[in-house]
Amino acid sequence: MSDADVIDIATQTMLLSAKIAAPILLTALLVGFMISLFQAATQIQEPTLSFVPKMIAVAIALLLTGNWVLAELVSFTDHLFESLPRLLGKS
Repeated sequence: MSDADVIDIATQTMLLSAKIAAPILLTALLVGFMISLFQAATQIQEPTLSFVPKMIAVAIALLLTGNWVLAELVSFTDHLFESLPRLLGKS
């Protein structure tokens, strides 16, 4: 296994983790922003007002994107296992 192979696998792994985390993080960001606007407009500063809706929105995002996330992870793992003989030099 060469240095280029290690860098390639690390790059693919980081891109996949960013792609998988994006829907959940963006959902939490958008819901948090909307709640912050609401809190600023109404001057209600209740901490649970921001936590509970974010938790519910993230749970819904996980339910909606869970199959896709699992498919991406399985596809990446299959690709990694298929390329294992080449990486070990036993083509």
